[in-house]
Amino acid sequence: MIGETLQLGLAGLGTVGSGVYETLCRNRELLEARAQISYAIRKVAVGNLARKRDVQIAPELLTDNWHELVDDPDIDIIIELIGGTDEAYRLVKAALMAGKPVVTGNKAVLAVYGSELFKLSAEMNVPLYFEASCGGGIPIIQSLQNSLICNKVQSIAGIINGTSNYILTSMKEQGLPLSEALSNAQKLGFAEADPSFDINGWDAAHKALILAMLAYGTPLSPDKIHVHGIEKVESVDISMAEKLGYTIKLLVVIKHHEADKALELRVQPSFVPQQHLLASVNGVFNAIAVKGDIVGETIFYGRGAGKNPTSSAVIGDVVLAMRECRLNGYHTGFLPYTKELAVLPMGETVTPYYVRFDIHDRPGMIAAIASMFAKYDVSISATSSNFGYVDEDGVQHNHLVFMVHACKWVRLKYVLRELRENHVIDRLPVVFRIETFND
Repeated sequence: MIGETLQLGLAGLGTVGSGVYETLCRNRELLEARAQISYAIRKVAVGNLARKRDVQIAPELLTDNWHELVDDPDIDIIIELIGGTDEAYRLVKAALMAGKPVVTGNKAVLAVYGSELFKLSAEMNVPLYFEASCGGGIPIIQSLQNSLICNKVQSIAGIINGTSNYILTSMKEQGLPLSEALSNAQKLGFAEADPSFDINGWDAAHKALILAMLAYGTPLSPDKIHVHGIEKVESVDISMAEKLGYTIKLLVVIKHHEADKALELRVQPSFVPQQHLLASVNGVFNAIAVKGDIVGETIFYGRGAGKNPTSSAVIGDVVLAMRECRLNGYHTGFLPYTKELAVLPMGETVTPYYVRFDIHDRPGMIAAIASMFAKYDVSISATSSNFGYVDEDGVQHNHLVFMVHACKWVRLKYVLRELRENHVIDRLPVVFRIETFND
């Protein structure tokens, strides 16, 4: 029985918002038949009423004041797609305070204000749904909340920024420098005019914080996560990685260290073994590997961004919200369930490493560097060198690579700092973590 028609309020009519509006209108008969719920879009809030839009919408539906959505007693559910942080935060908070369930695809607002909003959602017993905030059309949120609910999540590792993945794929397959690969991504619409958050790793970091809060039921803030982007990835490292049996990917790594009762949270370009499934995730695609104590490792794969995949995730949450509106207090919106966990200091994190030095070709260099590794008990598994370039003074520079066995990051930092202070090397080397996925 379909029953009373539920009223929806949509805030934001940009790329994703217009896709959500069009799909809700175009596929209404299908959605109502599958969900067994009747719905209508009552009001749409936009930033500029005079702006020309690709989507056809009745003028009487539009408002430039999102408060009208919150204050309208007939609107049952708010869909927040305005983007940004501060204004979106005010909208979501006001909706929750008004007792209206919220569906959002806004990763930034949840990364910055998620702890407060999740707490408010729990206190008001008003759900906040956010499937589209992580991985676009990949159903990772619902999977963590439902399908994997009996598992203690041991780790999450993934590629969750399509722009950086497209750039790294282009650098590897076409031999392009980063700047040219980025330019091509912008021309194809895979990167924004300002791609800073994609390149510097913070888009992926926002998503990582949301996944970590969900998987471990704990509040987190952006200052808790270690973030490095792909700005310093060079063609020589991509080529060396391939020769050594690896692929470079911008990885999100979330691990629970049971003994320390702490989370490891980091985003950085890493060496991924070519035989691991994440190594074969190319172009704008995303993939997230979740390891649970019961299920083992599962991998979720799909398009991580774009109008249609994100709209699909938003509408999935809208249908879920409509169904749960009728269940008298029951909902699957996130509820924090543990106290705040400590975050493992980066110096205590352990992986193997790839370390590349650009050195003058002179006798004794390799021995001098190797002796410093030995001084700090950092074990070398392999070395490799090849020609780099000849500088303007005619001095030859070589690329000297050390593959290092797993050790604490702080120990490797001591090695590199002393090498620089003792003028054994002229500049700090390029360092990449090597992910083994064994723990």
